[in-house]
Parts: sequence; structure tokens; C-alpha cells
Amino acid sequence: MPYVSFYEHFPEIAERETRTFTILEQSSSGLPPGQYALVEMYCDERGCDCRRVFFYVISSSIKDVGAVIAYGWERPEFYARWMGDDDPEIIKDLQGPTLNMGSPQSSLAPAILRIVKDIILQDSAYIKRIKTDNLIIFPFLSRLNKC
Repeated sequence: MPYVSFYEHFPEIAERETRTFTILEQSSSGLPPGQYALVEMYCDERGCDCRRVFFYVISSSIKDVGAVIAYGWERPEFYARWMGDDDPEIIKDLQGPTLNMGSPQSSLAPAILRIVKDIILQDSAYIKRIKTDNLIIFPFLSRLNKC
């Protein structure tokens, strides 16, 4: 599946909305101190309406992608219909949050996933923003004849 950065097409919105978190020196998170940014990536495969976001988590401490986390916000029944498979493990991976198995992951990825899952995705306003961003980018990509 190809992905496109929300920032690529909507830089003004992305600059205002990109979620970051900071790890301080004394943190027990298992992550090195620094800033971590969640760059939103969406599928631009023709006909795909997976209703998922892929967070490319960029770390200032390693100056690279620390993790690629997949997150889908729909109910399991949606993903079973969309995928044409109701295997609970597949559906769990489609919903996430999970480390995207098709992407390279750093040694920091499991600790980053814990923070995203336990803190970032507990913010209902942020999840609403992700859904809104998907509603913005999906029709835009469709008009570009990509979806």
C-alpha cells in the first residue's frame, strides 16, 4: 500500500495539528530524551477506504523514524467487511494501534507504541482530528484520481 503524508497536501493544517511529545532526561519510558513527532500518513491506493492512519514517529534523538504505528478508528465489523476476513488477529492489526508489520522499526518502536497507545490515543479530541483529516484527504486524493 502506498502512503501519502497529510503534510504534503495540507501543510498549514499539518503544522498546526501535528502531535508531538517530549521525553525528559528522568523519564522511565525507555526512550532517549528528545522530541517525538507523529507524522500522519494516509493510504492513497486507488479505491482504498481503509479508515486508518499511519504515524511515522520521528525522533529528534535519533534523527530518523523511530516507529511506524498503524491505527484504525472503526469498529471491528467495518474492518471484517473491508478486508473480507473476520480473523480476529487480522482485525486487531487493522484496528491497532500496532507497529506496522510492513515497515521498518527501530529498537525504540515498542516504547513509542506504548506512549502512543496509553497516552496520545486516549485524547478523544486528537482522535476526532485524525478522523477529520481523513475526511479532508480522502476526497482530495480521489479528485486527483489516486483513490
